Amino acid sequence: MRLKDKVAIVTGATSGMGRATAVLFAREGAKVMISGRNEERAKAVVDQIKSEGFEASYVLVDTAKLDELHKIVDKTVELYGTVDILFNNAGKLSMSSVQDVSAEEWDEVFKVNVASYVVMAQLVAPIMKAKGKGVIINTSSVAAYGAHHGFAAYVTSKHAVTGLTRSLAWELGPEIRCNEIAPGAIHTAMVDSIGGPGVLQGMIDGAPLKRVGQPEDIANVALFFATDDSAFVTGQSLKVDGGFEI
Repeated sequence: MRLKDKVAIVTGATSGMGRATAVLFAREGAKVMISGRNEERAKAVVDQIKSEGFEASYVLVDTAKLDELHKIVDKTVELYGTVDILFNNAGKLSMSSVQDVSAEEWDEVFKVNVASYVVMAQLVAPIMKAKGKGVIINTSSVAAYGAHHGFAAYVTSKHAVTGLTRSLAWELGPEIRCNEIAPGAIHTAMVDSIGGPGVLQGMIDGAPLKRVGQPEDIANVALFFATDDSAFVTGQSLKVDGGFEI
């Protein structure tokens, strides 16, 4: 129970990496606020957590609507009284090249992948500062370490998350630690939507571990960042990619 009596917010928590992390946080004793857009999926996550004897609730918010993000924090504080951990995990994929991406698509990707992280950090920082302790975890990507043809907005947004993570670590310390997770080939609904593990075969072949990662691989790293096991770690990015970026 490494998160006993802690309160955690997980955005993009209705599937994949976010769901696995929310479930693990709850199993470790945290009260978890699930954030997503689909009520059926959000309720399923909460029902699973509660069926195991742990505590969770959900709030439906589209993270692209920046002026609605306060609803996540407001409901969390209303139900649980505070916020100890924020996992900025909501993400949006874009598969358009530099020449083809529209201004609207570019803006939408940056709203979800970057701006929502900024706003959520702004909302929880005063709470954590007042407590004297808090943790923010951002989901980046191995795309933050290079360019990939046809993913211009996505790649650029993930580079921005790395800069944001470092800025948050500097500006919100010493009370708040901020780190990021950079997933590689992880089997999620997003991957399934673009063809499943087959589309990642090059990453699988190019990595020492020769397999697709699972959402639980990300959840375990998020737990490390959320606990005092990483008490002297901030402003860092941890690649969880099977060694692809070696």
